[in-house]
Amino acid sequence: MPSTAKKLRVVRNEAPETAPKKPERAREPRPEEIRLLEAILFATREPVDEKVLGKQLPAGIDVKATLAALQSEYASRGVNLTKIGNKWALRTAADLSWLLTKHTVETRKLSRAAIETLAIIAYHQPVTRAEVEEIRGVSTAAGTIDVLLATGWIRLRGRRKAPGRPLTYGTSEQFLSHFGLEEVGDLPGLEELKGSGLLDGRLPPEFTVPLPSDDVALREDEDPLDPGDLDLGLAPPPSRTES
Repeated sequence: MPSTAKKLRVVRNEAPETAPKKPERAREPRPEEIRLLEAILFATREPVDEKVLGKQLPAGIDVKATLAALQSEYASRGVNLTKIGNKWALRTAADLSWLLTKHTVETRKLSRAAIETLAIIAYHQPVTRAEVEEIRGVSTAAGTIDVLLATGWIRLRGRRKAPGRPLTYGTSEQFLSHFGLEEVGDLPGLEELKGSGLLDGRLPPEFTVPLPSDDVALREDEDPLDPGDLDLGLAPPPSRTES
């Protein structure tokens, strides 16, 4: 008589075959010149001139290309490599600056006259106080210029070759750094100012906005500052005075 017992079938759960792990490729070492620039910029509080950085690199290394490579490397990080004029510095990424606002921002409330004066100096530099007053159409109080000098956003350039030899003013590196500009030529032009509502759309046809330039070299109509200007505290500290 045949057996009625049920036969048990054993099913093995075999793990699926997995592809063999590829050995991790060793990370390529960073170029020594990039590491050198990174170390210098990290340890320096103030922006460093491109020529100074170039002197620290091995002979034959292109400092501009190396800085561009380092800037690209830092582009997506919380700290970016920023160019300020002809100098470079590590700065908090713009989209994260709000995190440090309460620690780093010092409120400086400028008067309307100071803001107008700063704008005129930025766009018309080198410019004298009398020329600022002519453009504004009103006299400028001596304290207005003093306030702007105190902020570090403007500096004394030299003296105009004209009767009385008036002082000439221009913007500084701190101005570029504060307003996030690489150079003063990045300031908005006429159409941008109109589009942002900062200028009346019904301007005279001959109205123009000058192309600003903060070239440190003195113009043909400028003389260097007098030694007495430094003694009177009119000129910026030696560290900010252009040679």
